Amino acid sequence: MHSAISQFLRFLSVERNAAALTQKSYREDLTSLADYLTQAHGHTPEPADITPLDLRGYVSALHEAGYAKTSVARRLASLRSFYKFAQREGLAQSNPAKPLRNPRPDRKLPHFLSTDEVGRLLVAPPATTPMGLRDRAILETMYSAGLRVSEAVGMNDSDLDLVEGVIRIRGKGRRERLAPIGTFAAKALARWLKVRNLSSRHTPCAIERQSEAVAAGGTSASAEPSARKSKIQSPKSKTPPPVPVFTNRFGSRLTTRSVHRMLLKYLKLTGLDLRTTPHTLRHSFATHLLDRGADIRSVQELLGHKSLVTTQIYTHVSTAGLRAIYEKAHPRAKLTHRS
Repeated sequence: MHSAISQFLRFLSVERNAAALTQKSYREDLTSLADYLTQAHGHTPEPADITPLDLRGYVSALHEAGYAKTSVARRLASLRSFYKFAQREGLAQSNPAKPLRNPRPDRKLPHFLSTDEVGRLLVAPPATTPMGLRDRAILETMYSAGLRVSEAVGMNDSDLDLVEGVIRIRGKGRRERLAPIGTFAAKALARWLKVRNLSSRHTPCAIERQSEAVAAGGTSASAEPSARKSKIQSPKSKTPPPVPVFTNRFGSRLTTRSVHRMLLKYLKLTGLDLRTTPHTLRHSFATHLLDRGADIRSVQELLGHKSLVTTQIYTHVSTAGLRAIYEKAHPRAKLTHRS
């Protein structure tokens, strides 16, 4: 079983060019099944020996452990994909996950912030420190373009066109899209980039590189730019690595976990709902657009959703616009007082 999982993950990486997070999810899902079967049978069975009854027991164990229905459905989808690969490679004759039905998901409305709450959050980071300017730029950009947190931290300098107010986003499934941003986000980004560029030469990493250059025989730190210039002019030089837009104090790309911690700090500072996550800004983005008359098809494109069904949940959240239309159009929506 573990050998088959390794082959499947290699297939995802080499042939499917799957993202690292996608491979991680498959690995966790399949390893979880292998661990369950090892405990249930006393050994890990071969993929061909696993039956639908084994998988039903596994699904029951997930429910008893308190897993959400969406998580159970995702694991079943992982098993179906794994067994399609196993059948193709001759590791299994049938797909035992095929007869299993996904649990009916609960319809939960996404949590979002009001426009006033978003405004309080966006001005919480101080505009007097480099990290405050960075945090404000992150929050402004995520709300302005409706970004996932992974899309925000994955942006590079080459993805920005602040003059036109457009950024290039790499979304799920390696799909790319162009997202417009407002003037507030563009100005916040410009302020952060200016500070980042000025301070980048003074970061510990830059100082360490300069020290290494001197120790290697250089007479001064000014020798490094000339060496870099000669490398750029060389026809054998490689393409320079992408420059991340959002960096930590060491000059490295910011992580999604760091953004979560940063947001929690400002939630406590402003007294906003602690259930708020970076994805809440994306929910708020979609809800506020629909409340102000944007059509759902345009919102789907802005969010980068592959299916319109995924975007339709926001129509259940965005009720302010519907209420206004109802009160305007229905003859008995409001009570008219007559003397």
